[in-house]
Amino acid sequence: MKEWQKFILMLLVFLAAYLTPFGSPRVDTAILEAFRMLQEYAREHVLFCLVPAFFIAGAIANFISQGAVMRYLGPGARRVTAYSVASVSGAVLAVCSCTVLPLFSGIYRRGAGLGPAVTFLYSGPAINILAIILTARVLGWRLGAARAVGAVLFAVVIGLLMALFFRREEEDRAARSVGLEIDAATRRTPGQTGLFMLVLTGILVFAAWGRSAEPVSLWNTVFAVKWYLVAGLLLILVFMLKRWFWPEERVTWLEATWTFAKQILPLLFAGVMAAGALMGRPGTDAGLIPSTYVADWVGGNSLPANLVAAIVGAFMYFATLTEIPILQGLLGSGMGQGPALALLLAGPALSLPNMLVIRSVLGTKKTLVFIVLVIVMSATAGLLYGSLAA
Repeated sequence: MKEWQKFILMLLVFLAAYLTPFGSPRVDTAILEAFRMLQEYAREHVLFCLVPAFFIAGAIANFISQGAVMRYLGPGARRVTAYSVASVSGAVLAVCSCTVLPLFSGIYRRGAGLGPAVTFLYSGPAINILAIILTARVLGWRLGAARAVGAVLFAVVIGLLMALFFRREEEDRAARSVGLEIDAATRRTPGQTGLFMLVLTGILVFAAWGRSAEPVSLWNTVFAVKWYLVAGLLLILVFMLKRWFWPEERVTWLEATWTFAKQILPLLFAGVMAAGALMGRPGTDAGLIPSTYVADWVGGNSLPANLVAAIVGAFMYFATLTEIPILQGLLGSGMGQGPALALLLAGPALSLPNMLVIRSVLGTKKTLVFIVLVIVMSATAGLLYGSLAA
């Protein structure tokens, strides 16, 4: 950190301590809400979502051939193949905007092109099959269908636009990566490595498996036995690690996992607390920005209403599936159909914690362009959908 940055940081801390009106009910409640949201995030997402994701990211960094990543997701890969693999991979995982970050960071640093990597980054939280089904059941089939079409389209279009805007930087990055790495010798065949990654992914998917609102469903049947499935997969994982990996490989895997964790977790925790202080936990009215203001701002189907919905959705943190009951309440309070779609398209894919981590991977310029693309496209989609719905 440069000296002027240290000075600015100290100045901001001083001004916050000097000017914050402690004692005001709204401020005191917002501060408490920041810690409550951090606790909720730690209890519901860190152990069963983020920790498996860190181990997968570490495995990608150590055990997945850079040549394979470049072949399917690299700048020189066929676009149809690269974007299809990126979007389908994200949809299969169906994770939240924070859990996808270690996986995105892993494949991008391994050599994936910016466009496919961003497609994966958007598709993981946005193309959540259960969320789309519940949106259709709870909020109406039209809104559910619009969310499904918009999420799939946005994942690919945003990835293509990012690759287009930064094509020269990506060409330089691809040129620098040529010949830099020779895969180390291993005890495994490519098929064994693939099975190992599949088991890790299965642990993440089933450990994060949530309950559906539908009492009797296949989803809830899986939920009832998910810990048995996770236990079985863990036993298989132990067997694989013992038989297929050298001790040095296991150590480097843990070191890579720790590297991702120490880079990402502090930023995530800071972002979660900031989101909690500003907006409060989902379903509460305890943040610095009262929820009644949001409901007033997103009524009707004007351009400002759609833009506000997209911006609020982009900065607010939504745990998986929580956006649906929140939207149900906002629609009951007068929210327009267009802004509802704008929030659905921007909310699950972005959040303030998510933005902080993306910046540490892509840099400020690329992160800002990604955020602007998501917000502008979400607001535009909401405006078009609202006009059709009317």
